Amino acid sequence: MSFDGLFTKAISHELSRALKGGRINKVHQPYKNEIILTIRAGGVNHRLLLSAHPSYARAQLTTETHENPSEPPMFCMLLRKHIEGHILEDLYQVETDRMIIFEIKGRNEIGDISYKQLIIEIMGRHSNIILVDKTRNIILDSIKHVSFAVNSHRAILPGQPFVFPPEQNKQNPFLANEDDVVRSIDFNAGRLDRQLVEQFAGISPLFAKEVIFQSGLANRTTVPKTFLSLIKKIESGTIAPSIIAAPEKEAFYLFPLEHLKGEVKSFSSLSEMLERYYFGKAERDRVKQQGNDIEKLITNEKEKNEKKIDKLEATLKEAEKADEYQRYGELLTANLYAAKKGMREIEVLDYYDENGGTIVIPLDPRKSPSDNAQKYFSKYQKAKNAVSIVIEQIDKARVEAAYFDSLLQQVQSASPRDLQEIRDELVEGGYIRDRKKRNGKKVQNAKPVLDFYQSSVGTEIIVGKNNKQNDYLTNKLAARDEIWLHTKDIPGSHVVIRSKEPSEQTIHEAAMLAAYFSKAKNSSSVPVDFTKVRHVKKPSGAKPGFVIYDHQQTVYVTPDEEMVLKLKK
Repeated sequence: MSFDGLFTKAISHELSRALKGGRINKVHQPYKNEIILTIRAGGVNHRLLLSAHPSYARAQLTTETHENPSEPPMFCMLLRKHIEGHILEDLYQVETDRMIIFEIKGRNEIGDISYKQLIIEIMGRHSNIILVDKTRNIILDSIKHVSFAVNSHRAILPGQPFVFPPEQNKQNPFLANEDDVVRSIDFNAGRLDRQLVEQFAGISPLFAKEVIFQSGLANRTTVPKTFLSLIKKIESGTIAPSIIAAPEKEAFYLFPLEHLKGEVKSFSSLSEMLERYYFGKAERDRVKQQGNDIEKLITNEKEKNEKKIDKLEATLKEAEKADEYQRYGELLTANLYAAKKGMREIEVLDYYDENGGTIVIPLDPRKSPSDNAQKYFSKYQKAKNAVSIVIEQIDKARVEAAYFDSLLQQVQSASPRDLQEIRDELVEGGYIRDRKKRNGKKVQNAKPVLDFYQSSVGTEIIVGKNNKQNDYLTNKLAARDEIWLHTKDIPGSHVVIRSKEPSEQTIHEAAMLAAYFSKAKNSSSVPVDFTKVRHVKKPSGAKPGFVIYDHQQTVYVTPDEEMVLKLKK
């Protein structure tokens, strides 16, 4: 648990320095459990993200843009009514809990001064964002409703009084001294890190493990000193926001965690660190929830075509016996005089064999010799006719399987907006029904929205992340002499460099983007082809996103998420 009470203290101080005294100009709720407040403070517009996501709950400043729903949710509309245009007078942590209260002052509909509290509780799946009328201590609404049936201590419902979570009766680590730490721990009982968590408020297992690790030979002297040293570092604001990429897991904290023994990435602020840590994580989770039905359909279609290919190849193998059936029929016809009805096989001279050997021909004892011969000729003709048909069906099934394989890759790297475009494509292909169609009127699709990047030398690079975007980018937007890139024989994005003669550095960076947004995202030394757009063609009747190209060159790159973030415009 990285976002513990100690971390909450630090982030609340960071937010207070940036936002205190600012005016709340805009309120948006792009997703079910998250709101974004645009706050004008110190002559700068700040975007405050408050998330009650079950896995990614947090409070931070953000620079990311999010697509808002066409109709704002009820909670968003209520927030706009009560706090938009109001002043953020103060914000602070509640003791050492993972709770931050935003004190908001403004005027109501009749012009009277009103005081509201926007409270975020960062508590895993119990996380919530609550708007309270401070004067009456009444809940106006919350992003999640909780009844007494779910929580007997308090209900989080409109009209209910706001009640704080129950006290944990733990010691405040910022008020403790060495004697307090010694008295709180039984050094003979072991599991000292767990004891620290149980005795002190706001302490996570992550912090407690770091205390014990840095204590070295953990005893009555080293543990209290290390514990208080780290606490004072946090209290004084002497922190170094870090992401630790350990082999077992990735974690973030207020300073490097030595016990994790991983690569450390440092950041200038907690919000910047959280932006990097959660980059894509919450979005992929939303896509997974929203696109579960699409991913399942695509996976099923892909597997269905792969099974079809296996069956067709078995049929083709059987069809390859056509020459053998013809041979049996001709040899049996030449030896009808020797065959009798009721025979199960007959051995005849094989005049196809240069050595003059014999061959045994299986017979159906219920048929006459001439009927047996006719049966072999019929099987020969059927097998011969089947070969061309089966080969054609195998080719079609392979195209379908490759198409769904590419769609699967696109879903796994999609944003919610990209997901809708993939859904539209499946509707157009007849794979799913149109949920947006009403009263027989077809809803017109908007122009695809592409992702824009800038190389380190300033050249614009555009990425299409699904077939609709790829088709639009390559066939409509890109100029004929601009440079087009795609991973070699690997499903992935179309990438275009807006330059006729880009630098080698730009080509390398664009190739890295092509590799990152491909099925080879987690591979190294990924081959990426590049050529001029004029050499890229979409065959007539081809699947969406499918092209052929020539005059290409190939570079090998390793996808780098850090570089993707740096290049993003």
